Amino acid sequence: MRKLFILFVILLFGTTASFAAKIPDGVRDYILQKVPQADIRFDGVIIFPDNTIYLPLYPSLFSDVTKIQIKESYPAKQDLKQEPDVVIFNNDFVLLKVLTDGEGHKTVLHMPNPPLQVRTGLLPQDMLVPSGLIIPENIKGIIGNLKIDTKNEDMIRIENKDSYEDFLMESEPAQQQSLVPQLKNKVIFVTTNYSKNIQVITPPKAAPDYSLAQKSIPIDVKAVKNGKFLLVTTYDRPFVDVISVADSRFIKQINVSSNPEEILLDEENNRAYVTSPTASTIFVIDLNTMSLIQKIKINGYCEKLLLSDDKLFYVDKLKNEIWAIELKKQYELKDIGLFPNVSALAFANNKLYISSRTKSRVAIIDYSTLGLINEFTTVNKPVAMLKQDKFIYVLGAQNNEIQKINSDNDQVLDVITIGTNGFSSGMERIENSSLAVITDVKNNQYSIFDLSKGKVLKTYTTNVPIKDVIITNKVDLFE
Repeated sequence: MRKLFILFVILLFGTTASFAAKIPDGVRDYILQKVPQADIRFDGVIIFPDNTIYLPLYPSLFSDVTKIQIKESYPAKQDLKQEPDVVIFNNDFVLLKVLTDGEGHKTVLHMPNPPLQVRTGLLPQDMLVPSGLIIPENIKGIIGNLKIDTKNEDMIRIENKDSYEDFLMESEPAQQQSLVPQLKNKVIFVTTNYSKNIQVITPPKAAPDYSLAQKSIPIDVKAVKNGKFLLVTTYDRPFVDVISVADSRFIKQINVSSNPEEILLDEENNRAYVTSPTASTIFVIDLNTMSLIQKIKINGYCEKLLLSDDKLFYVDKLKNEIWAIELKKQYELKDIGLFPNVSALAFANNKLYISSRTKSRVAIIDYSTLGLINEFTTVNKPVAMLKQDKFIYVLGAQNNEIQKINSDNDQVLDVITIGTNGFSSGMERIENSSLAVITDVKNNQYSIFDLSKGKVLKTYTTNVPIKDVIITNKVDLFE
């Protein structure tokens, strides 16, 4: 059966709890010109590479200027690279540097006679400010309705010694695990079915350094913006939580109105697609503003998202029916057909590869005609597929094997043994790399697989029961 449906795509305005702050383009360009590695966060906070934090003050009315320059600084005549305590631009936009007073409290510069731009400016009302920030009395007006916690109420970091989780073991394996170069300056986030917390591990260690407390057991976790943030969906909550890794805090909750589950990243377009199977909806999140921008009504109970160019595939797990959303054709919905026990999808050369877990088979469908091109036996109990260049890799759970397929002629080239003697549960690409992490739920192990070379680089053991493993760039933590 072949059908074409037009999807209802609803643009959502005002769906998030607050409007994301936008730094004026001229100021943004000036900052990035002077400090190229500065991070201008979606809520307006500006973080320099050495973790110096600036808070933006918006004037009630911007002065009209042709070129952005620093009008005044404290101390005087300092460039942005020198990190002055206060920066006033010629359009009346202000940056306040976060300082630490003699008692360790976070604050900003106390000026006996603050300039007009400071006294009348306003902090972004959706900004997450440093916890316990103290604002001098003579500029308290800059807060407006912004909530500033007086203590670390929103900190979610839990040290191992404070954890109540019985499964945690602080001891390392008797034989020390060596670090492969590909994991240098990386950090690992591990979720488990036994805990709400996300365990944080520095490779090649087995024991977590600390954990990040969640409000419910995580369903899916994805690292975005080079590891600076985590997107988290959890059971029985209609939110996508945004965690700032550097300061271990919930930085935002994106309300999606129905329980979200799977997260798929579109790194090229800075978007995330989030499924809500019970609502037959896919939510679209803008990763630049961390806000909900669209919701796409679809057919069925959606899972197993796959993005390939301008096509978004999913499986209706209630009917074992596969659908494609053509993103550039007014969101047309194309019925690919019914397939038994679909476990994974891949797309290459206008062909859709479909694996069946129970039958241990791969079917190849011509996307244009929807005709069957080929079908063959694959590794036992296939659970995941990934494409790299012209190759398709199929992960088999039962024997911990990976089948390598040439998508040009669909010939099986090799079967690669992982060698863990466990039970593989998933294979996820590591952000911005040609590497994948393969999880083994039986042995609490994860393996690093080089997709470009088609080989396993290293297998590591953890002291944590593994559900999912997320590997991303290590970021400097705020003190």
